[in-house]
Amino acid sequence: MRIYFFSKKALLTMGIIIFLACGFLSFAFFSKDDVISAVGTDQPIFQGNTDTKAVAITVNVDWGEEFIPEMLKEFKKNNAQVTFFVTGKWAEKNPELLKQMSEAGHSIQNHGYRHCHFNQLASSEVGSEIKKAEDIIFKTIGKRSTFFASPYGEYNTQLVRAVSGINYKYIMWSVDTIDWQRPNPATIVNRVMKKVHNDAIILMHPTEPTVKALPDMLKQLHDQNYKMVTIDKITSGKVEAGSNSKHD
Repeated sequence: MRIYFFSKKALLTMGIIIFLACGFLSFAFFSKDDVISAVGTDQPIFQGNTDTKAVAITVNVDWGEEFIPEMLKEFKKNNAQVTFFVTGKWAEKNPELLKQMSEAGHSIQNHGYRHCHFNQLASSEVGSEIKKAEDIIFKTIGKRSTFFASPYGEYNTQLVRAVSGINYKYIMWSVDTIDWQRPNPATIVNRVMKKVHNDAIILMHPTEPTVKALPDMLKQLHDQNYKMVTIDKITSGKVEAGSNSKHD
């Protein structure tokens, strides 16, 4: 009887250990996948999840409006639809240009009202900054933003949860041009083409070297059959089939 009781207890203990171990492993693997791609909304998104030759070019805007018209021309020539993450303050100062960006078919998303350090803000302040920018964007173009890119690329657990709590998706990147340092255009092109991959999110800013780099960079992406789509599409899990041909 004693042997039977001991065996039953041991089996029960082993079952509990196995159950806890499986739960831990499942959590670990889920978290890893969640951070890498667009699976879920409570982790930063570093790339899309279409599993196709698609990339999302994102342009963070709080300055550099003098370079945006030329960028728009290059995007149009190469049939590239991109995503502009704008601050609310910038949108207030440049409403006509924001309308032009939106009317060209590009996605207008949220970079906060101010270009500040969001990881130093309380959750309520995070929500307030994003919602204030959202209202300005909606008033200007009639569309609400649903994606957020943090100034300085900052993120931590509290910040991501605050953004997720107001039903926004937190966007990062997998390819960084580092164009805010104003390198020569060839350096920008090389940084992109060496690291580009399916579902890449490519970060850039409106600078003079960026404008000069765009013709070559967009041509190379086109020649490698990458479809250039908005953040909305690359995180949707599906990119529509269609021509990626250039047009004038």
